[in-house]
Amino acid sequence: MLTVFSETHRLHHGTELKDGVLKPSFEQPSRADTVRDRVRQVGLGDIIVPRRFDRACYVNAHSERYVAFLETAWAEWTAIGRSHDALPLVWPVRDLANQQVPDFIDGKLGFFAMDAGSPITRTTWDAVKTSADIALTGLALLDEGHYSAFALCRPPGHHAAREYMGGYCYLNNAAIAAQQAITQGAKRVAVLDVDFHHGNGTQNIFYDRPDVMFISLHGDPAVSYPYFSGASSERGAGAGEGFNLNYPLPKNTTWDHYQTALVDACQQLRRFAPDVLVISLGVDTFKDDPISHFLLDSQDFLGMGEIIASVGVPTLFVMEGGYMVDEIGINAVNVLHGFESKTQ
Repeated sequence: MLTVFSETHRLHHGTELKDGVLKPSFEQPSRADTVRDRVRQVGLGDIIVPRRFDRACYVNAHSERYVAFLETAWAEWTAIGRSHDALPLVWPVRDLANQQVPDFIDGKLGFFAMDAGSPITRTTWDAVKTSADIALTGLALLDEGHYSAFALCRPPGHHAAREYMGGYCYLNNAAIAAQQAITQGAKRVAVLDVDFHHGNGTQNIFYDRPDVMFISLHGDPAVSYPYFSGASSERGAGAGEGFNLNYPLPKNTTWDHYQTALVDACQQLRRFAPDVLVISLGVDTFKDDPISHFLLDSQDFLGMGEIIASVGVPTLFVMEGGYMVDEIGINAVNVLHGFESKTQ
């Protein structure tokens, strides 16, 4: 399996507001480097650099004004004399009905954000667009005849919705790849999200679409970030009703419980019969992850890959979360090994 990776990811790092304290983000450059090192150590396959893609690929999944905001936010922030990380000050909560984009950068940051966990720095955009290009390169490999590919994206993407960032995510790499597959002629594409946290951004982008099925297994939003999405009752809208499936799971979920949900999810995917499957590969379901509360062991991720392989279609793995740096490489690559053990 080819891995797509870029050193450009190291251009992005910053702070987040967590537990009432402004502190260095859990989403650190060492995450991607650790996974890359594991890919090399076990000989998964060659590591290649991403190709460059037109920004229209990003706009196809997001919106023009949102992508333009990400491109220009740092310049607007520093134009008024600021040099620290750009973070939101205010959000348009439910009783503030005006949905016009403010002119001032503080208002824009709040309008286009869901939390204070996604800082913008001088080089964030360079890392963000390269991360999206990594996913698009992985999709291109499938188009060229590869059965699977691993897009080692950083920053991650699945919390980024059509018009907002959050949860360390800016552009939704998995959604951009899925939309690109549709744009290039695929009739049906599926996105399976196995990150501990609900993929609210991907759900938002495809919620009313029958051509892209979204399935997410995640911590119950009653007690887990992002709290306001991921209920089993959220099944899509309009033409997309029935094509959005959520499996919220309780605290301390073990592999026995998790694999039952995953098997059912993959049965749903086989019925949908997608041309391409995109996996939002978060491994923060690991028992020692510092910001999650599932109890999977490293060996369980081999089983995860084996079950995903049962869908039986070309598959793109897109890296999302996982914050136990010592184990993230082992767990991510175990999923890929498990998948390949059933497809080679």
